[in-house]
Amino acid sequence: MSDTIKKSVLYINLSQIGYREALEVQEGAFQRVRESNSRTSGYLYLLEHYPVITNGRFGKDDNYVLPVSKIEEMGVEVFNTDRGGDLTYHGPGQLVSYPIIDLRTFNLGVKAYINSLEQVIINLLADFEIVAYRRDEYPGVWTNEQKIASIGVAVKSGITMHGSALNVSTDLDAFSMIVPCGISDVQVTSMEKTLGAKVSMQDVSKSFINQFGEIFNTVII
Repeated sequence: MSDTIKKSVLYINLSQIGYREALEVQEGAFQRVRESNSRTSGYLYLLEHYPVITNGRFGKDDNYVLPVSKIEEMGVEVFNTDRGGDLTYHGPGQLVSYPIIDLRTFNLGVKAYINSLEQVIINLLADFEIVAYRRDEYPGVWTNEQKIASIGVAVKSGITMHGSALNVSTDLDAFSMIVPCGISDVQVTSMEKTLGAKVSMQDVSKSFINQFGEIFNTVII
């Protein structure tokens, strides 16, 4: 991505939002990008979800530890999605990103795009003095052999949907309802658990925006 003129991406903070509502927002942005009705090269949505478990295209029903009916009785929604990956949990205290961009505009393939999203989070965590890394066999970001962020994307007509989920101060007990990402021996962690201290979601969001701009060589507006 050596373009002299940087592309621009519109940043929108959706705050806390239900999964279905956020999906509708993504679908609207997807249509605008596909029809070139956007004044930017795409969108970057940051948000927190109300408690929800999402199942990706490669998810297996036996990765639910509890019956779906029981999970829903506990006030946690369950959705099947068209993103890649397996089961994961979203909830308050987790920074979710949904970039809606045309990969052709950014000269990226799907694998390079996923690697770039992982690098955004790796660099973000470095801002908070957390050493993080990727594992080639599993999309996502890890620290101290524990998973701290998940990646699950969908690409249609070259345009991205869904994205990443970084555990900042997430209730990690919620992951016990599932086999996270379909990895039986995975341990899930958060920034606050790793640091042993409170972390500002606002500061994490600012770092994400800065690192996204750097990694994707784009201006966030």
